[in-house]
Amino acid sequence: MKNTIKLDIKVPNQTRYLCLIGKIGEDMARELDHFKGDREALAHHLNVVLTEAMVNAIRHANAADPDKEVEIRISISDKEISIKVYDSGQGFDITAIPDPCFDPAKLDDKGRGIFIIRSLMDSVEYRKIKGGNILEMKKALA
Repeated sequence: MKNTIKLDIKVPNQTRYLCLIGKIGEDMARELDHFKGDREALAHHLNVVLTEAMVNAIRHANAADPDKEVEIRISISDKEISIKVYDSGQGFDITAIPDPCFDPAKLDDKGRGIFIIRSLMDSVEYRKIKGGNILEMKKALA
Protein backbone atom coordinates (compact mmCIF):
# COMPACT_ATOMS: atom_id res chain seq x y z
CA MET A 1 0.00 0.00 0.00
CA LYS A 2 1.30 3.42 -0.84
CA ASN A 3 0.39 4.97 2.52
CA THR A 4 1.75 2.25 4.80
CA ILE A 5 3.85 3.37 7.76
CA LYS A 6 6.15 0.83 9.40
CA LEU A 7 8.06 1.36 12.60
CA ASP A 8 10.39 -1.14 14.27
CA ILE A 9 11.57 -0.39 17.80
CA LYS A 10 13.85 -2.35 20.10
CA VAL A 11 14.10 -1.24 23.70
CA PRO A 12 15.91 -2.63 26.73
CA ASN A 13 13.79 -4.82 28.98
CA GLN A 14 13.11 -1.97 31.43
CA THR A 15 9.87 -0.31 32.48
CA ARG A 16 11.36 3.17 32.23
CA TYR A 17 10.70 3.03 28.46
CA LEU A 18 6.95 2.46 28.82
CA CYS A 19 6.07 6.15 28.61
CA LEU A 20 8.18 6.61 25.47
CA ILE A 21 6.56 3.70 23.65
CA GLY A 22 3.07 4.77 24.70
CA LYS A 23 3.76 8.31 23.48
CA ILE A 24 4.90 7.00 20.09
CA GLY A 25 1.57 5.20 19.73
CA GLU A 26 -0.32 8.35 20.69
CA ASP A 27 1.58 10.55 18.26
CA MET A 28 1.08 8.12 15.39
CA ALA A 29 -2.69 8.03 15.99
CA ARG A 30 -2.93 11.79 16.02
CA GLU A 31 -1.23 12.04 12.61
CA LEU A 32 -3.57 9.69 10.72
CA ASP A 33 -5.06 11.95 8.06
CA HIS A 34 -7.41 9.29 6.69
CA PHE A 35 -8.89 8.23 10.07
CA LYS A 36 -12.41 9.64 10.46
CA GLY A 37 -13.00 8.51 14.04
CA ASP A 38 -12.03 10.03 17.38
CA ARG A 39 -8.25 10.47 17.13
CA GLU A 40 -7.84 11.31 20.80
CA ALA A 41 -9.61 8.11 21.84
CA LEU A 42 -7.51 6.09 19.40
CA ALA A 43 -4.34 7.80 20.69
CA HIS A 44 -5.25 6.90 24.27
CA HIS A 45 -6.10 3.30 23.31
CA LEU A 46 -2.78 2.81 21.51
CA ASN A 47 -0.89 4.22 24.50
CA VAL A 48 -2.71 1.82 26.83
CA VAL A 49 -2.28 -1.34 24.70
CA LEU A 50 1.38 -0.63 23.99
CA THR A 51 2.06 0.01 27.67
CA GLU A 52 0.17 -3.10 28.81
CA ALA A 53 1.86 -5.31 26.20
CA MET A 54 5.29 -3.96 27.14
CA VAL A 55 4.68 -4.52 30.86
CA ASN A 56 3.67 -8.12 30.17
CA ALA A 57 6.73 -8.72 27.98
CA ILE A 58 9.13 -7.12 30.47
CA ARG A 59 7.80 -8.54 33.72
CA HIS A 60 6.38 -11.89 32.73
CA ALA A 61 7.88 -13.12 29.46
CA ASN A 62 11.38 -11.72 29.87
CA ALA A 63 11.29 -12.11 33.67
CA ALA A 64 12.58 -8.54 34.19
CA ASP A 65 15.97 -9.65 32.81
CA PRO A 66 17.85 -6.40 32.00
CA ASP A 67 19.95 -8.20 29.37
CA LYS A 68 16.90 -8.91 27.21
CA GLU A 69 15.04 -6.64 24.78
CA VAL A 70 11.47 -6.06 23.76
CA GLU A 71 10.82 -5.50 20.08
CA ILE A 72 7.75 -3.63 18.87
CA ARG A 73 6.66 -3.44 15.25
CA ILE A 74 3.89 -1.05 14.31
CA SER A 75 2.38 -1.07 10.84
CA ILE A 76 -0.32 1.38 9.80
CA SER A 77 -2.17 1.10 6.51
CA ASP A 78 -5.27 2.90 5.30
CA LYS A 79 -7.36 0.06 6.75
CA GLU A 80 -5.74 -1.00 10.03
CA ILE A 81 -3.09 -0.65 12.67
CA SER A 82 -1.09 -3.76 13.46
CA ILE A 83 1.11 -3.89 16.56
CA LYS A 84 3.44 -6.80 17.21
CA VAL A 85 5.32 -7.18 20.48
CA TYR A 86 8.07 -9.79 20.55
CA ASP A 87 9.40 -11.45 23.70
CA SER A 88 11.85 -14.24 24.41
CA GLY A 89 9.96 -15.91 27.26
CA GLN A 90 8.37 -19.33 27.68
CA GLY A 91 5.02 -18.14 26.39
CA PHE A 92 1.53 -18.89 27.62
CA ASP A 93 -1.90 -19.87 26.34
CA ILE A 94 -3.76 -16.58 25.89
CA THR A 95 -7.08 -18.41 25.71
CA ALA A 96 -6.49 -19.82 29.20
CA ILE A 97 -6.25 -16.35 30.78
CA PRO A 98 -9.59 -15.65 32.45
CA ASP A 99 -11.05 -12.17 32.59
CA PRO A 100 -9.99 -10.61 35.89
CA CYS A 101 -12.42 -10.41 38.74
CA PHE A 102 -13.40 -6.78 39.26
CA ASP A 103 -15.05 -7.46 42.63
CA PRO A 104 -13.19 -4.98 44.89
CA ALA A 105 -13.04 -7.59 47.63
CA LYS A 106 -11.23 -10.04 45.31
CA LEU A 107 -9.35 -7.75 42.92
CA ASP A 108 -6.68 -9.77 41.14
CA ASP A 109 -4.01 -8.33 38.83
CA LYS A 110 -3.62 -11.54 36.87
CA GLY A 111 -5.05 -11.22 33.36
CA ARG A 112 -5.99 -7.55 33.66
CA GLY A 113 -3.55 -6.39 30.95
CA ILE A 114 -4.75 -8.98 28.44
CA PHE A 115 -8.37 -8.12 29.30
CA ILE A 116 -7.69 -4.42 28.63
CA ILE A 117 -5.86 -5.15 25.36
CA ARG A 118 -8.71 -7.40 24.15
CA SER A 119 -11.24 -4.70 25.07
CA LEU A 120 -9.48 -1.98 23.05
CA MET A 121 -8.32 -3.89 19.97
CA ASP A 122 -10.29 -5.73 17.28
CA SER A 123 -8.11 -8.85 17.31
CA VAL A 124 -5.45 -10.18 19.67
CA GLU A 125 -3.29 -13.26 19.14
CA TYR A 126 -0.31 -14.64 21.04
CA ARG A 127 1.78 -17.37 19.50
CA LYS A 128 5.16 -19.02 19.65
CA ILE A 129 7.77 -18.15 17.03
CA LYS A 130 11.41 -19.12 16.61
CA GLY A 131 13.30 -17.71 19.58
CA GLY A 132 10.27 -16.52 21.53
CA ASN A 133 6.72 -15.33 21.15
CA ILE A 134 4.68 -12.62 19.47
CA LEU A 135 1.65 -10.72 20.70
CA GLU A 136 -0.18 -9.37 17.64
CA MET A 137 -2.90 -6.77 18.06
CA LYS A 138 -4.97 -5.21 15.28
CA LYS A 139 -7.36 -2.27 15.12
CA ALA A 140 -9.46 -1.48 12.06
CA LEU A 141 -9.36 2.13 10.88
CA ALA A 142 -12.15 1.97 8.30
